[in-house]
Amino acid sequence: MTLQEFKADICGKEVAVVGIGVSNLPLIRFLHSCGAKVTAHDKRTPEQLEDVYQELCDLGVAMVLGETYLDAISPTAEMVFKTPGIRYDVPALKKAAECGATITSEMELFFALCPAKMVAVTGSDGKTTTTSLIYDMLCRAGYHCYLGGNIGHPLVSELEEMTEKDIAVLELSSFQLHTMKQSADIAVVTNVTPNHLDWHTDFQEYVDAKKAVFTYQSADGKVVLNYDNAITQGFGNEVKNAVYFSSAKLLEDGYCLEDDSIVYRQQGKTVRKVLKRGDIYIPGMHNVENYMAAIAATDSLIQDEVVRTTAKEFKGVPHRIEFVRELNGVKYYNDSIASSPARTTAGLKSFGEKKVILIAGGYDKKIPFEEFGSVVNDHVKKLVLVGLTAQKIETAVKAAPNFAELPIFRVTEFREAVETARREAEEGDIVILSPACASFDMFKNFEVRGNTFKEIVKGF
Repeated sequence: MTLQEFKADICGKEVAVVGIGVSNLPLIRFLHSCGAKVTAHDKRTPEQLEDVYQELCDLGVAMVLGETYLDAISPTAEMVFKTPGIRYDVPALKKAAECGATITSEMELFFALCPAKMVAVTGSDGKTTTTSLIYDMLCRAGYHCYLGGNIGHPLVSELEEMTEKDIAVLELSSFQLHTMKQSADIAVVTNVTPNHLDWHTDFQEYVDAKKAVFTYQSADGKVVLNYDNAITQGFGNEVKNAVYFSSAKLLEDGYCLEDDSIVYRQQGKTVRKVLKRGDIYIPGMHNVENYMAAIAATDSLIQDEVVRTTAKEFKGVPHRIEFVRELNGVKYYNDSIASSPARTTAGLKSFGEKKVILIAGGYDKKIPFEEFGSVVNDHVKKLVLVGLTAQKIETAVKAAPNFAELPIFRVTEFREAVETARREAEEGDIVILSPACASFDMFKNFEVRGNTFKEIVKGF
């Protein structure tokens, strides 16, 4: 369907938008501009919505607010756009579907209408940095690109200006992919490890959601996969055009490390040396893997010289092993994005043999910590725990076979955790906030958590 066809079709229709958040507010504006009769539903009150409430009132958008916001979806609504955080099978949406409404989302609409080539990145860890690298490289190469999905900003409002010559680079979460029936031209899966098990019914549902990034590709689509992750390696059996990358194995075909450089190999032979590992500004083997994934995604679109320039100049993304300051010989890093044990593991390993003072803990996503316990004992000098998962992490650390009386500090307040880490640090130490958990027990999101950490540290 073209954009003009959609506008003609939606004009005058009754549409419900569930959630007035970052992704859905531009969607509401867009649907209203198309002539749809929009009702916006949100749990918040007019006071909590602040300026957004007045803006929507001025547009003439009807609103259903408060605790019962889901119960008032009109039975005559023809389309219902849900926010990514709400499952499609909640009773209110199932009832709307039974009444004949199409249940969809802002991202599904964008995929249906986007005229540009699409590159989509998903995975349990590394997707934001990989997405940012792909976008950066393509822009440096002269392409007109758009950055969106779970990063940047919603792109439905920019559909009018997009053309077939443009490229949309998207980071997609399992929440966004869960109900997708379209896939990107180039799909990247960085890795898949247990995550968001508090939202998905089980791990298999989470895996299946990730697969949607490539399941509906056309015959000429490309899928970039991590060979070192058993699940993503297995995805290669389900696609026609898989390109692998590996930091642990010299591949027969794909991108891997050889003599400390990222190389491309075909039929067991190295045919191209792309990038020296030492030229990558951002630290850690996980970032070498992010570069491999980005290079594989863009290999037919850009020259290697663009990759080399990017590697030297790209300083990373906030909240991802972000250097905050050095004080009295102690370096402080913000890795608030690390909302899973796997992500924190990668962060800890980026410092090599150096043991760090780790601040961890937070909202419980029902992810197991058993393996993480051993990692902590190997890479942490002192452990400061805060939040709902503090006891679970401490139990896993003490139960690990390599536990050797690691000093563990349990606190109740976030500021107290940061101040404890500062008090326990000595010259030459590294303090890192890398929680291994989501932020929702104390903060709205990981950005607020990371910014709070930086404010505290900069105030020392």
